[in-house]
Amino acid sequence: MLRDLTLLQFRSHRRGILTVDARPVALYGPNGAGKTSVLEAVSLLSPGRGLRRASAEELIRRQEQVGWKIRATLSEVEIETSALPGSSREVLIDGKAAAQVALGRFLRVLWLVPAMDRLWIEAAEGRRRFLDRMTLSFFPTHAEAVLAYEKAMRERNRLLKDEIRDAAWYGALESRMAEAGALMTAHRRQALAQIATAQRGAATAFPAADLGLTAEGPEDLASALSEGRRRDMAAGRTLEGPHRVDLTAVYAEKAIPADQCSTGEQKALLISLLLANARALAGENTVLLLDEVAAHLDAGRRAALYDEICALPAQVLMTGTGAELFDTLGDRGRYWQVTEVQGTSELVESPPQNR
Repeated sequence: MLRDLTLLQFRSHRRGILTVDARPVALYGPNGAGKTSVLEAVSLLSPGRGLRRASAEELIRRQEQVGWKIRATLSEVEIETSALPGSSREVLIDGKAAAQVALGRFLRVLWLVPAMDRLWIEAAEGRRRFLDRMTLSFFPTHAEAVLAYEKAMRERNRLLKDEIRDAAWYGALESRMAEAGALMTAHRRQALAQIATAQRGAATAFPAADLGLTAEGPEDLASALSEGRRRDMAAGRTLEGPHRVDLTAVYAEKAIPADQCSTGEQKALLISLLLANARALAGENTVLLLDEVAAHLDAGRRAALYDEICALPAQVLMTGTGAELFDTLGDRGRYWQVTEVQGTSELVESPPQNR
């Protein structure tokens, strides 16, 4: 369980301290005050580049340019991640250097941000990231499998572009891709199965989605890669495999593909999937980040969302432009006001009676 979070020279925060408990956290304040940056800091407690997919350099507070640091205290471990100007991101777990992938063992971090509203109608790359974020929440080793696959594929693509024809070299790389790819596919399928189970029979105000996978690649990937070298060499890249997978969703009750649903229905499907993902992770240390999620929901849906959030086996952090967006959450939540003064964000806890 996440207990506290400290931001140092991170984005617009010179120094910010947030304490949390099991109650949902509502961060409110005007646009540009630094609310999303708090969620982003939490997202960096998991493997990857966080919810904005920013480089380490982009996270540095511009005024000082001295580097940034995030510290978090969990129930049984302390995590620190940081970067100096011109350097890559580093991770310390209980004071010892660790690889980013190790973070997946301690927190399962899920998020929904406004940029994802077009997930179902844009390119497959965003859906793959969404799929792998869900999958990583169930299988912390998924990140290692993806990294191993992508590293071997990059080396194979380099051979293809250079028109190298050494069969032994290709064979070694294709064997590594096949091994890692099989793990990726198995993890993804199992993750979707667990989310489907969590959706069935759940009392929820949000629509269930039937999920599927397309373009997963052949079952015998090593043989397919070997046979497809000439074609791939002409293209200069690997044309099939789990790196080409796409996630499909159908609004179950209406039997309508997600990309043909209304904007509101697409948003509701995403919320439903995140809630189901969190329910399926009962027993794990799970954090759900919802950026501006209430802004496009009517009062009834907002109230239903807060009821479901309070019932989740997860910690939840939300943002909104005004405290009134969280009125139906009431004293079940903790409230922090985020303001910006002369380019510096400030965090102040604001109990319900003081709002």
